[in-house]
Amino acid sequence: MMITKKMKLIAAAVVGFSLIAASAYADGAEKSSKYPAEPINEVEFYGSPASSISSGVSVPSGSSYLFTSGTTPPVQNKEGKTVYERYGDTKTQGIGILKSIESQLKEKGLTLADVTYLRVYVTADPSKDNKFDYQGWFDAYAQFFGTEANPVKPARSTVGVAGLVNADWLIEIEAVAVYPKRHNQD
Repeated sequence: MMITKKMKLIAAAVVGFSLIAASAYADGAEKSSKYPAEPINEVEFYGSPASSISSGVSVPSGSSYLFTSGTTPPVQNKEGKTVYERYGDTKTQGIGILKSIESQLKEKGLTLADVTYLRVYVTADPSKDNKFDYQGWFDAYAQFFGTEANPVKPARSTVGVAGLVNADWLIEIEAVAVYPKRHNQD
């Protein structure tokens, strides 16, 4: 009988301690939350200022998005004998695609400054010893983002892939843009 009372007392102590510990943990977790105390009202980019891309982007609740499908390079010269004569190298193709995305955005009342995310697919370049020309893509990107004219640096993924639908394409890009919040001018 004495053992039963001791076991009940130990069980009650364990349960009580567990409740106190869980309450303290929950209280501490609430105070260390990474969620903002106030709702965000405009798109926020975060990450290292030294990086050419953002680590992430916070978008306010209720925002409207525009997603482009994979955009491919425009033909430079359809009579060209090589991929480079027809479409150009990775940098040239990247520039052509970003100009095309810029036009798509403009049709919807947006600019490249509204782009929050880019997903980029790059294939191996035969003229670069069948290696991915990431630097060509980075050079094209640097003409449109993180510049004086457009200081925005969207979050971005760049992925090397085995191939795209057309063997002449060295790069394909998808963009996500967020419509800016319109403030009443009353």
